[in-house]
Amino acid sequence: MKLTILGCYAATPRTMTNPTSQVLELNGHMFLIDAGEGTQIQLRKKKLKFQRINHIFISHLHGDHMYGLIGLISTYSLLNRQSDLHVYGPKGIKEIILLQLRLSNSYTGYGLYFHELESKESTVVFEDERVIVRTIPLDHRVYTNGYLFESKPGDRKLRIGAIEDLGIERCYYQKIKQGGDVTLDDGTVIPNTSITYDPEPTESYAFCSDTYYSEAIVPIIKNVDVLYHESTFLESESHYTERTKHCTAKQAATIAKLAEVKTLVLGHYSTRYDDISLFKTEAAEVFDGTILNADDGVIFDFSK
Repeated sequence: MKLTILGCYAATPRTMTNPTSQVLELNGHMFLIDAGEGTQIQLRKKKLKFQRINHIFISHLHGDHMYGLIGLISTYSLLNRQSDLHVYGPKGIKEIILLQLRLSNSYTGYGLYFHELESKESTVVFEDERVIVRTIPLDHRVYTNGYLFESKPGDRKLRIGAIEDLGIERCYYQKIKQGGDVTLDDGTVIPNTSITYDPEPTESYAFCSDTYYSEAIVPIIKNVDVLYHESTFLESESHYTERTKHCTAKQAATIAKLAEVKTLVLGHYSTRYDDISLFKTEAAEVFDGTILNADDGVIFDFSK
């Protein structure tokens, strides 16, 4: 599991900071999460093979989280993209994008599919044999979701030496990988655990930005490996949180503590602050797990 932070600052882009966008690589997938202005420029700077992105998840329709989406969609057309692109986001995102494509006469040559969300309950929005993605309903000024990404367990690993010593035929290998025991010709049952290793451990990542402090999300993100939680303000500016529907670093840490997550990544900083290390310092007063400060261009490798 690898996370590339393309942008992690709130509100407006600046010459040295970018609004929210990140790439999550998980179990063979490359997911784009939010697409603030400058997303495709950041993708190129990090030399990411962004043609591999087939699924884009937009949390809400504020500009600092989706104004880079139309540019990326258009660039894909110029690059003669052939594979389908799926966009997940609040109801209205299809209308926004298609209006721009229609008025600019820039319809895509590839399949562009929108999955519009309205539910205020946690809902599965994507699933295949490798990964499942659920929404995390958030409390913001407009309808907003975070996303929980979880890898699925893979097959068990064969102990080839042990299998060959027992004379087990290859036609049983797939059954063994899937956890099945084997019965030998003399009736002896060989337990699966004696001829396999455990599969690679599963991994989970929760993205929560933007949101007011809400403990309602705790059961959804319980025990995740990595939680990215917005921390727009320091405690000295906590009086802004109710009006703006954002959080402080301490509040993000409180959610991480209640959810018993392994690692907390802070981000979505207000651009009023020059020193983002203060966010980690404040969060550490509450959460004693691993705390990381997101910053533009930073890559976190969480592979187990």
